[in-house]
Amino acid sequence: MAKLIIWLLAAGKMGKLLLTCGTMLLSIVVYSWVYGWRYALGFVALILVHELGHYVAARQRGLNVGAPTFIPFVGAWIALKELPHDVETEAYIGFAGPLAGTLASLACYYFARNNDSNLMLAVAYSGCMINLFNLIPVSPLDGGRITAIISPKVWLAGVPLLAALFFYHPSPMLILVAVLAYPQIKEAIWGDPAKPADYYVVSREARINYGVMYLVLVAFLAMMSYSIHEMLPSR
Repeated sequence: MAKLIIWLLAAGKMGKLLLTCGTMLLSIVVYSWVYGWRYALGFVALILVHELGHYVAARQRGLNVGAPTFIPFVGAWIALKELPHDVETEAYIGFAGPLAGTLASLACYYFARNNDSNLMLAVAYSGCMINLFNLIPVSPLDGGRITAIISPKVWLAGVPLLAALFFYHPSPMLILVAVLAYPQIKEAIWGDPAKPADYYVVSREARINYGVMYLVLVAFLAMMSYSIHEMLPSR
């Protein structure tokens, strides 16, 4: 009986690993059809690093979390099997993904500059842009999870940003984000009675610290995205 339990636990872990690897491989194959396998490999690797940032942060805070799952042209996510107990934990987990993704994008950038690689420069640009997009202050994007520590009402500032992006570059992804964000926007206006009364209780110092880190990361990614874009060949 003990052996059976051990085998089932091992099979469960193997199943999670196979799900992550399988969906990663599917994403690489799909992106390869459009952009080539080298770019696809680098791009999916950056998404993986981003999600692993969330994963490690969630485990550090003692939360039960699933392995990353990928969907082509949507991205990836990790399933939190238990929700954060307070807004500071949510902000901590939310910030870890873009931070890890930014560091990985910088590594690609420096590799590209040192080896004169336009391919890695393109990967670095994509990494910066996807992390910058994720910092739009609308939940369920990472920016919404981070800025919730300041106030959920900050999410209302993300709505015109999403609308402007859609009119500038219409995309089904933006529609999906808007649909997922709708319940969060309702929460920003009317509150969420399902959350504990002290969920948003946090020190002023924590609000300032996360607010400053958020703005610095947004500014840095915006600057890097623009700079790398200017370096890329016009083709």
